[in-house]
Amino acid sequence: MPILRKLQDYLDEHKIRYQVLTHSTAYTAQEVAQAQHVPGKQLAKVVMVKKENGTPVMLVLPASHKVNFTWLREVLGTRAELEQEREFRGLFPSCETGAEPPFGNFFDLDTIVDTALTKDEEIVFNAGSHWQTVKLRYDDYARLVHPRIAKFAEHV
Repeated sequence: MPILRKLQDYLDEHKIRYQVLTHSTAYTAQEVAQAQHVPGKQLAKVVMVKKENGTPVMLVLPASHKVNFTWLREVLGTRAELEQEREFRGLFPSCETGAEPPFGNFFDLDTIVDTALTKDEEIVFNAGSHWQTVKLRYDDYARLVHPRIAKFAEHV
């Protein structure tokens, strides 16, 4: 099942209001934000890292931010590094690489959201493709995903 269908079914089941949005093909988070006419701080991007022991972790942060690996080490209690696409591609079989939705619970992944993303009422995120996004209330997202909230990103 395509991830967007699974996501819609999940949101419908939990009676969450959302919008599916389309845009011209865009590959970077900043390009997606521009195509959707939303501020970069409102677009939630996924960054995959692996802990020192090899365990993958899904980080969710605003498009306008980057991971500060010194801060992340404090959050995780261990070193972490960016995962290469070839390393995490198999975790998301129903998604285009780089367009994973920030629902780590769908993929049995620990999910950590940067505190900066919690400040907006609504978030927009990739819906498994480079041309579709979903918009919903941040509070609804947090209630469904139960991410850990921590400060690990800084504005670029």
